[in-house]
Amino acid sequence: MTPEDDLAHCKAAIRHGSLSFYAASRLLPAHVRDPALALYAFCRLADDAVDLHEEKAAAVLRLRDRLDLIYAGRPNNAPSDRAFARVVETHAMPRELPEALLEGLAWDAMGRQYHSLSEVFDYSARVAAAVGAMMAVLMGVRQADALARACDLGVAMQLTNIARDVGEDAREGRLYLPLDWLAAEGLSPDAFFANPVPDDRVRGMTRRLLNEAQRLYLRAEPGIVLLPKSSRPGIYAARHIYAGIGGAIDRSGFDSITNRARTSKLQKLGWLGVSVIRTGVSMVWVKPATVYADPLPETRFLVEAAAHVGGPIGSWGRGRSGALMSVLAQLEARDRAARRAA
Repeated sequence: MTPEDDLAHCKAAIRHGSLSFYAASRLLPAHVRDPALALYAFCRLADDAVDLHEEKAAAVLRLRDRLDLIYAGRPNNAPSDRAFARVVETHAMPRELPEALLEGLAWDAMGRQYHSLSEVFDYSARVAAAVGAMMAVLMGVRQADALARACDLGVAMQLTNIARDVGEDAREGRLYLPLDWLAAEGLSPDAFFANPVPDDRVRGMTRRLLNEAQRLYLRAEPGIVLLPKSSRPGIYAARHIYAGIGGAIDRSGFDSITNRARTSKLQKLGWLGVSVIRTGVSMVWVKPATVYADPLPETRFLVEAAAHVGGPIGSWGRGRSGALMSVLAQLEARDRAARRAA
């Protein structure tokens, strides 16, 4: 298959699997949109490979092997792998960024739960902010302030996803709400799994999560003016479309258990139009001081990795690699145990 065939496969995967990103990507210039579609297709299919597979540990380990081959320049004979390998080579993508995503997927495979909002941010950094940092790299952006705001936007989007999927996750035995929030409401994870209902306690926690997302959308927004002008409409669109999902949850009374928030094609078109208008305004906009805010503590390692170009890997790189290897070792042990029991 040709690179064009591989890209067509990636476009189809995103069109059917992530309508919100596909809509926003239409406002990106082709030189960013095409590698972004390849990036998102690889990440989306990687997530599905773990989420939809019963042997989750084995699925994550296969992803590790695929990533090893991609960075060795010998990708698997699959469209998404070949396309992502081209992205890695062309844009000198720091390996720490897709490895962070892999670590988040490994946490999913382990059924990890999160005791505090900071730990939810840790998870969101890996499965979403890492993608935001990779998107910035595709745009040629390595400035720390811009990367920090891209990571803010990624965390905000993931919090929105978590708020939207509270019921769906509970029915699958997954929980991403902070455990200390549940404890304060007198609700245990087992009790919630046994009877997930949208009572005032659960609605209140969903509202709190969306409030955190909104805070981060506002904190991320000034960073868009640090991106190339041609890429700003697409990122504004992603920000508005995902925040619009939060608005739909709000209108449902924060019930994400009996309802799953959706936005219409007409709404998406409206947000695309707003994004084009806002780009014109941003060209004469005075940047607020928040654009220079420090990165979230949970995303700082991503900013450092994405800003690092060439030279030996620093202490942060070795530390992150060690954390990933520890998680993968635990998964390998689980996988061996599962095979012996089979």
